Amino acid sequence: MSLARYSIAAAILLSVSGTGISAASAETIFGALTKAYQYNSTLNSGRAGVRVTDEGVAIAKSGWRPVIAGSSDINYASQSGVGVQAGTRLTTGGFGVTIQQTLFDGFQTLNNVRAAKAQVRAQRENLRNTEETTLFNAASAYMDVILNRQIAKFRERNLAFLNEQVRAAKSRLDVGEGTRTDVAQAQASQALAIAQLSAARAQVLSSAAIYHQIVGDEPGKLQPAGPVTKLLPSSLPAAFAVAATEHPAIRATEALVDASEFSVKSAEGTLLPSIAAQAGLNRDYTHRSPDSTISPNGWNNSASIGLSLTVPIYQGGRASAEVRQAKESLGQARIQVDVSRDQVRAAVAAAWAQYQAAKESSRANAEAVKAAQLALDGVIEERNVGQRTTLDVLNSQADLIDAQINQVNAERDLVVASYAILSATGRLSAGRLGLQVAEYQPEEHYNAVKDKWYGLRTPDGR
Repeated sequence: MSLARYSIAAAILLSVSGTGISAASAETIFGALTKAYQYNSTLNSGRAGVRVTDEGVAIAKSGWRPVIAGSSDINYASQSGVGVQAGTRLTTGGFGVTIQQTLFDGFQTLNNVRAAKAQVRAQRENLRNTEETTLFNAASAYMDVILNRQIAKFRERNLAFLNEQVRAAKSRLDVGEGTRTDVAQAQASQALAIAQLSAARAQVLSSAAIYHQIVGDEPGKLQPAGPVTKLLPSSLPAAFAVAATEHPAIRATEALVDASEFSVKSAEGTLLPSIAAQAGLNRDYTHRSPDSTISPNGWNNSASIGLSLTVPIYQGGRASAEVRQAKESLGQARIQVDVSRDQVRAAVAAAWAQYQAAKESSRANAEAVKAAQLALDGVIEERNVGQRTTLDVLNSQADLIDAQINQVNAERDLVVASYAILSATGRLSAGRLGLQVAEYQPEEHYNAVKDKWYGLRTPDGR
């Protein structure tokens, strides 16, 4: 084997063996999930989205509160002429405060507040769904790193085995016990193994990059992980029942139905009369030069208070169209609930089937690995006494590598499928997994802003 090939094998060995990391500092899958829960950018963006939606309640409640405005003005005018008003210069100005309070708006504000609260509930469920997706992706990324590192190790061992086969074939050829065909077959398998090892190394780097994207940290030495069997439903019908009541995607669409119903009522409120109260205080100034008897100079104070009634008669068809549009949106929201239920049910069935298949596959592949190892050992012994050829040895080695890779794939699929079932049933959460992390509480921000009358700073001081 050439020096370049030995260098490639050595580099890959270093990349997949995790040298320099002690066993004591090995990461667990729950440690990786904890980091993802804290640092994942998509999840933090979802949390920010909930805080944005929280402000919709305060915005809707503003319809119940008075609107106060101050005004001030100053004007200067000059007029030329003859007689008494010749050369008149007029200076006017003033300032005042007006207050307007809506007394009745066709229940629009009431229904807008209810719709905003329903939107908050929906956004919280969307956040729960994002949390579940993030934790599942983190578990998958964790297992992918382990899987690809194991495959790379198998490929490395395979290459070392084939290197020895090439050396042995050449030695047998030198002493007249082998043929050039044996050497060529061994070298062909060796070249293929080098290519497969390079591809495996690339896959290790790719899975590490995805791990970093989701978890927010580089994968060091990772401990093996097992399925979360104790948290799974007892049967597929039980999983369907749990998902139908607990999955955040379904609960989010149900909350959006409530929001749409209130939006219909709010749109209908634009067709009802509205009543508002107004009050105002003004102080005006007038100065005319030369003095004129038309209006006195100096300051004048005034105050006003009153009620206004607005009765909509015809609005160009806009209000009617908005009501119809809101009703269609409500119908769409109700259909979307059924869509979410169907999607969740399909996800539960797929995850459950994959979990059951992975369990059977893991057991079968474990037996296949044992059989393939025994077969390889036997073929080598038979080759040594002339009953088998080099090609038989190479084929048996390929069978062993395939069986080993199939086994680690099945083990990976078993763990990932268990997390997929939890996610599909709506139960993949930091609390249920027992992660050592402070769970995000969206209610804290909501309670801080829902009744806020004024202030530009966010609760966190921005």
